[in-house]
Amino acid sequence: MSARDRLSFDPTFISFAGMSLGQLAMIVFGVLVVSNEYSTGMIRTSLAAVPQRGTFLFSKIAVATGLALLVGLLTSFVTFFLGQAALGSLRASISDPGVLRAVIGGGLYMTLIAVFSMGVATMLRSPMLSLGILMPFFFLISAILGNVSATKKVGRFLPDQAGSRILRVVTPLDDDTPYGPWGGLGIMLLWVAVALVGGYVLLRKRDA
Repeated sequence: MSARDRLSFDPTFISFAGMSLGQLAMIVFGVLVVSNEYSTGMIRTSLAAVPQRGTFLFSKIAVATGLALLVGLLTSFVTFFLGQAALGSLRASISDPGVLRAVIGGGLYMTLIAVFSMGVATMLRSPMLSLGILMPFFFLISAILGNVSATKKVGRFLPDQAGSRILRVVTPLDDDTPYGPWGGLGIMLLWVAVALVGGYVLLRKRDA
């Protein structure tokens, strides 16, 4: 590598190169947790059993979030150690500055992707419609906005681009992003909160 590339080399971030596959799984999980009941008609039975719609929604999301967090953290740690083993002498150690934060942040990032998907699915109710919007949003629109110079400054505030900052230990030399790892995760949390509030408001107003 050139001297410039060596200064920007981030072995921790490289080990998360396959995170998009985990992100896909979390999106599908988040959507199905909420919208399956709508597609099968079981939502009427669920709301009859738990008439308090806020309690019903946030209890379901809390349980699913706990499961997503467990799987996300386990996946993040396994991915890190396998990735570092493959890098050989270029590997990073979990005790290096910022590495443990990035690995734990990977689990948090995956969890927030799932929770955001739950909020969107609550608003849209249809699993096909939810996936039809979330998949292009995360895997096409966000990538385009983040890589085109005219829209790059807007794209960096999208949930996945902001949240994924937590995965970085080494900041690229030409990176002028105005927030750090925890700031990016905070922006993602705001997106998640908006999605959950939107889902809750619509659930209260609509018929099952």
